[in-house]
Amino acid sequence: MKKKTGGVDWDGVFKGLKAWQAKLSVEQPSVSTVAERYRHDPWAVLVSTILSLRTKDEVTLESSRRLLEPAGSPEKLLSMEPAQIEELIYPAGFYRTKAASLKKIAEILLAHYGGRVPDDMESLLALPGVGRKTANLVLIEAFDKPGLCVDIHVHRISNRAGWLSTKTPDKTEEVLREILPVKYWKSINALLVLYGQHLCRPLSPYCSVCEIKPHCQRQGVTRSR
Repeated sequence: MKKKTGGVDWDGVFKGLKAWQAKLSVEQPSVSTVAERYRHDPWAVLVSTILSLRTKDEVTLESSRRLLEPAGSPEKLLSMEPAQIEELIYPAGFYRTKAASLKKIAEILLAHYGGRVPDDMESLLALPGVGRKTANLVLIEAFDKPGLCVDIHVHRISNRAGWLSTKTPDKTEEVLREILPVKYWKSINALLVLYGQHLCRPLSPYCSVCEIKPHCQRQGVTRSR
């Protein structure tokens, strides 16, 4: 039985997105960069993903580097004082809360998983400070599993393009799991995050040079460039 596509030419959408990325040589999102730097180590990916929440990419990269140098494993992080963790990850958004979450996560991983990051959605979601976005990114970047990560960019662009009509990122993920071919699950987040940051802006997007214009209904767009 052929999978539903929601009437979207997904091959055309991704062809346009990849052509745009290749043409401009745009850097990849911070979590992907950290994943490559640390050879897709699950602990490094989990740490950087948590630090990335509500934090600019350049801050995430530096905060991750500073923390992972002395705390390259849950055991090493657990031996650190909360204030030391806070100092290393500052100015990441909500750095005190994230430091506390990472400390608790390290404790749980050592107590229940032999110091390893679990590779299933249910176990990841049970960790402090881990939501669906974080869990999906860890599955994708650390374990090469078909996660489907939906952040605010994926949510906004999917609704703006008219591929779906949802109110929350979690609902967007639910619908995309039904209509988006699995072969695109891993790449949709990285591509649309970059597209949302550089071209399909929240206000006044660059519709005149959009690479996926034929696949976009421009829902809610009142002003563009």
